[in-house]
Amino acid sequence: MIHLTEQIIFFICIVMLAYIYVGYPILVYIVGHLFPKEILRGVVEPKVTVLITAFNEQASIAKKLENTLKIEYPREKFEIVVASDSSTDSTDEIVESFRDRGVKLFRQEGRVGKTETQNNAVKISTGDIILFSDATTRYQENVFQALLPSFADPKVGCVAGRLVYVDDDRTSVGKGLMSYWGYETFLKMAESRATSLIGASGCLYAVRKSAYEPMYPEACSDFLICTNIYRKGLRTVFAPEAVCYETTNQRARHELSMRIRVIAQTFTDLWRNRDMLNPFKSGFFGIQLISHKLLRYSVPFFLVAVFVTSALLAVDSPFFKGVLLMQLAFYFLALGGWFVESTGRHLGPVAIPFYFVLANLASVVAFYKFVRGETYTRWEPIRNTR
Repeated sequence: MIHLTEQIIFFICIVMLAYIYVGYPILVYIVGHLFPKEILRGVVEPKVTVLITAFNEQASIAKKLENTLKIEYPREKFEIVVASDSSTDSTDEIVESFRDRGVKLFRQEGRVGKTETQNNAVKISTGDIILFSDATTRYQENVFQALLPSFADPKVGCVAGRLVYVDDDRTSVGKGLMSYWGYETFLKMAESRATSLIGASGCLYAVRKSAYEPMYPEACSDFLICTNIYRKGLRTVFAPEAVCYETTNQRARHELSMRIRVIAQTFTDLWRNRDMLNPFKSGFFGIQLISHKLLRYSVPFFLVAVFVTSALLAVDSPFFKGVLLMQLAFYFLALGGWFVESTGRHLGPVAIPFYFVLANLASVVAFYKFVRGETYTRWEPIRNTR
């Protein structure tokens, strides 16, 4: 009877893991193709505000502004605002040096965090469309031509672009992240076609100002914005032709820290908007939230259950002994990758297991912080340093 219970737990967890990583992508892909939510695209030319939120970005803000000024769009319909969250370096002075080129500085006093800074900067922005960006993100010159046509559809409240990560140093962290992000990009395309995105890339998403709703300071704004938009009866859609580029984190501790913060914020957002997890209220959007976020962040608990039950069953079963050995080999590779990465060297074959374990470790730590009531409002931008 004990072995039967262990086997039931084992196979339930395996089924859940299979659904999370394979079943859900297939489900959302099928829904998107059988019942597609089409987008009415057209030629529109609204006034656009590019809102760049920054804290101590003196090393990158000038290049960012030069890149933004190259965007192809009528200058009289194009506003650039840098929202500085009480930067203490020369960020503000650098932005001010671009004043004669039409760049505006909004300085947020009091160090209130990224989300609250964005809330206040939106109030002084004059664009009908607000395009949110980061100080290290590089845009293609045709980014507006790729984003704006979807706003011809009155049911579209937010349009998210495609983030492409680059890693010139070919690090293990970078390789793992790029593999993960390719999978996420596939999901975004499928979710957009099926109903609406549940999250956007924070460095490239545009929102109708009329649909923007101020968010609480501890929110993960690029996640919560999609739920807020959906509550209003509008959609967030994906525009893969709108491309931006970011350099990956190159150190495991930086990537882990970033993912813990984002996941902890997302747990807070899911809890405060838990009514949207009910498919009877939110439809397929609720299934997306449960599958893509809630269950995904539960993966480490399923993995632990699989490991423990297979270890117990391995005593009397060659099959479960083999399953246990495969798990040990996988985690050994991930651990080896961690040690290799800590020396500054790179080992390609272990990048994916290494990043998989890192991402799930972040979920565990983030859940612990969420349960303890810890929140994130201020953010410290992580820049690659060796």
